[in-house]
Amino acid sequence: MRHNLFYLVFIFTSLYGYSQSYIGHTVDNYAGVHGVIYNPANIVESNLRADINLISGSVFIDNDYIGIGFNELFNSDGDLDASLERFPSSANNFDINIDVLGPSFMFNLNKKSSIGLSTRVRVMTNLNEIDGTLFETIEDGFDDNSDFNFNQQNFTGTAHAWAEIGLTYGRILLGKQNHLLTGAVTLKYLQGAGSAFTSARNLEGTYVDATETLTTDGELVYGTSNDFDNDNIEFSDLTGGFGFDIGFVYEWHPNRESEDIRYFQDPYKLKIGISVTDIGSLKYDEADVTLYDMTATVNTATFEDDVQEFLDNNYNATAQNQNVTMQLPTALHLLVDYRVAKKWLISAQADLSMVAVNEQFNNTISNMVTLMPRFESKWLSVFAPLSLRQYGGFTAGAGLRFGPLSVGSGSILSKLLSDSTQSADVFFGLKIPLYRK
Repeated sequence: MRHNLFYLVFIFTSLYGYSQSYIGHTVDNYAGVHGVIYNPANIVESNLRADINLISGSVFIDNDYIGIGFNELFNSDGDLDASLERFPSSANNFDINIDVLGPSFMFNLNKKSSIGLSTRVRVMTNLNEIDGTLFETIEDGFDDNSDFNFNQQNFTGTAHAWAEIGLTYGRILLGKQNHLLTGAVTLKYLQGAGSAFTSARNLEGTYVDATETLTTDGELVYGTSNDFDNDNIEFSDLTGGFGFDIGFVYEWHPNRESEDIRYFQDPYKLKIGISVTDIGSLKYDEADVTLYDMTATVNTATFEDDVQEFLDNNYNATAQNQNVTMQLPTALHLLVDYRVAKKWLISAQADLSMVAVNEQFNNTISNMVTLMPRFESKWLSVFAPLSLRQYGGFTAGAGLRFGPLSVGSGSILSKLLSDSTQSADVFFGLKIPLYRK
């Protein structure tokens, strides 16, 4: 259990960027497979007769502990700490979401139904309500030179890696001259690579710098699925499971003059979408779980970089094997998309977690609302998402789709304009789009 995992991931994503699953791009009516992973019903009456994704990548991080200044980053002379600003509180949070979309495709079966197949690899990490001063002191090797108290009643942490193969089927549920309702479901076969998890039980304590002593009371749980290493995740010995996504889309076509005109040929004026994604879980048998009795006073001068080694050397531990079930990051997605002019649209989105944050075996997304104006055409789309994120606050970004290539970030403009940003992301994608005539 390396204590600096979250710290290093944050630095990496801040410097090199990546995205919470393709922010802005999934709303594009030419997004193809990417729109389907956001709402399966986007597969029906698409502007594409077929879409083939070659490779896409997205990493998203949202936290309220570390901020990075974009200008300071390039003036730090290689000193990363000089560009970082810390915001410790009694309950800091980290959300990290890595999503790689592999070879995938979708196509129309007939005028009323479509089908698709997707492959993905995903890694999610959540660290909830950790005392920021304690976290900072551990990161600094107990060289903080200040005394503090902490209380970790609701602290939980979960890291989970899995792959999935999704089969999507969608069709027109209701087709009137000016109204269209579509629905779709994605059935997923899951392959779990493993998980690590931790939580506190009535854990509280005091650190005294003068004597370099840490006095604690309560319990700490740490566990991993069998042979899982969060510093070296391997997709070899996998655990099977099932999940699904479901979604619906309504479109209003006030200018459609005849039912002989296909819906995609008459651009909608208003589009409303609702979907629930990542319904399901993965069960791991014989997970290694250790319960530490934290009632003790220890000398922190013996701490050397590894939290688990420090725990094993200083606290009574009880190890056992138990079956654990990891809940997928079930989320509700709402979309309202309005066409201002022929190729100009503005959308409002809400992405909301449907999973309890403080449960030990859960992954969750960051709650987020986004307002996004965009220009959209067959070969080119340009969009500018403006978001309020659960931990990182306001972010502004930009994205581009040019034929087969898509790139963007929901936070790049915030980095350029802000002294410090606590949420970072970027995405890229390469595909073969086959447009309708």
